[in-house]
Amino acid sequence: MQDIEPFYSWRDLYIAAEDEYSPFYGREYNETVCIHTIYNYYIHPQWDDFGSNTLYTKILFTDYLKQFAILEFLGEWNDAISNDIMFLKRDVIDEMLSRGIRHFILIGENVLNFHASDDCYYSEWMDDVEDGWIAAINFRRHVLAEFTRNNMDSYLVTGGELDTLNWRNFSPQHLFALVSKVISRRLG
Repeated sequence: MQDIEPFYSWRDLYIAAEDEYSPFYGREYNETVCIHTIYNYYIHPQWDDFGSNTLYTKILFTDYLKQFAILEFLGEWNDAISNDIMFLKRDVIDEMLSRGIRHFILIGENVLNFHASDDCYYSEWMDDVEDGWIAAINFRRHVLAEFTRNNMDSYLVTGGELDTLNWRNFSPQHLFALVSKVISRRLG
């Protein structure tokens, strides 16, 4: 697990630790020592801890003018035991919402499992984005099946092109435009 790094090719465009509006502003990273674990497996030191013992994130890009953010995740998303959505919503998303972010792209190819609880925080998040959206891209099939089984797809846009998007080939702005277009077509 320590070899799975957050996507780094946009670091010349954005670094959350250097963004004074980011929930991770001022974080310092040790490139040689892994301190966080998921079930006793060390993870790469670039992943950001937000209070969960099993789920970590990295804000890959934020554009305050266009009101969007791209977050990548690693681990087990466990709302049933760890209440990961509460930590994510209160400690990361709420800060971003207060800065005007209304469109969220969640990259989940490294989310290994999902365990649901109630949908209160998802519902609140959806209400908070007003005319925006929350898109989940490249989550694993069994994770998407759990989202659907637990009605999380009422809050997260999933499926179709979003499940197999080769997002690393795009700039953040192009990825946002592409996801926006997919969502607009579905709503239209």
